Amino acid sequence: MGSPRSEVGTCQIHNDLEKLVAEFLGKEDAISFGMGFITNAGNIPSILTKGSLLMSDELNHASIVLGARLGTTTIRTFQHNDMHDLERKLKKAVIEGQPKTRRPWKKIIVIIEGVYSMEGTIANIPELIVLKRKYKFYIWLDEAHSIGAMGPTGRGVVEYWGSNLNDIDIMMGTFSKSFGAHGGYIASSKAVISHIRRQSHTNYASAMTPGVAMQIYSSLRIIMDKDERHPGEGQRRIRQLAENTRYFRSELYKRGYVVAGGDDSPVVPILLNYPGKVTIATRYMLLNGVAVTIAALPAVPLTESRIRICLSASHTREMLDYCLEKLDEVNDLLGFNHFLKNPIPPIPYPPPYERLEKS
Repeated sequence: MGSPRSEVGTCQIHNDLEKLVAEFLGKEDAISFGMGFITNAGNIPSILTKGSLLMSDELNHASIVLGARLGTTTIRTFQHNDMHDLERKLKKAVIEGQPKTRRPWKKIIVIIEGVYSMEGTIANIPELIVLKRKYKFYIWLDEAHSIGAMGPTGRGVVEYWGSNLNDIDIMMGTFSKSFGAHGGYIASSKAVISHIRRQSHTNYASAMTPGVAMQIYSSLRIIMDKDERHPGEGQRRIRQLAENTRYFRSELYKRGYVVAGGDDSPVVPILLNYPGKVTIATRYMLLNGVAVTIAALPAVPLTESRIRICLSASHTREMLDYCLEKLDEVNDLLGFNHFLKNPIPPIPYPPPYERLEKS
């Protein structure tokens, strides 16, 4: 299957998958792509026109940064997950209007991530929606690290906060995390999706292979509890991931590690700060059977080097305890939790998903 979707690359499984994604996210329509990075980089330019304003979180993913730069629009950034700074800059932009002409902006789009891949931060969706209603902008939400992982039924950070999915105009995500595959999707109104189908910069890219599309379709059916062969499995895994996240982060806090991100974020960055320690730490962990990823310059500032652990519902308590044991060993060698004189008190446990227990 080497043909683009716009020619003869579309199979029935592609249509079925997009229909299911739209249903899962409560949107009118959805479109899928064969690569997660290009889902942002190749489609953000298609909705940006001259006279538009794009407000982007300063720590947005490189795919968002590239997509923004490929468009013909004005780009401004705001401090990471800081809604007060966003409002200050929105207010200034609305008052001043477009550069040179001072005409009103044709449209304003705010792009954020649900869970930030290097920080583990959970986006402040409730305050963002309040600002949206006040300043009348559109929201593009990248849920690459939160779809299938956050919220009582896995619908992402909007559900996690108890907000309305309809308040998010464009929902983007990838299939390479919770779905065990590759590719990405965009879900929105029929008008927006139809526009993207015509104007996307990915129109000449090869279609997602049917086998991968079927893998995603099957995974999504399990998450939605539509698979008769695995009744309740989706809800069980979502609860297990939430429990693993709370337990692991609580244990790290008790040990005095400097951990970034929200308490319910399954992306767990542990700050080492010294670049030279990162490589030693990850090699030691790998030699002891624990695979962790590292983030150093230029992905993060020089003095904020870190190892990043991404938790899964498949991790058992024994696995998590073993990982903690090996972290303690490498910490004894390198001493990267000495920045805290006193350990942070453990966070409340178990996770606050009581709605699942009552249903």
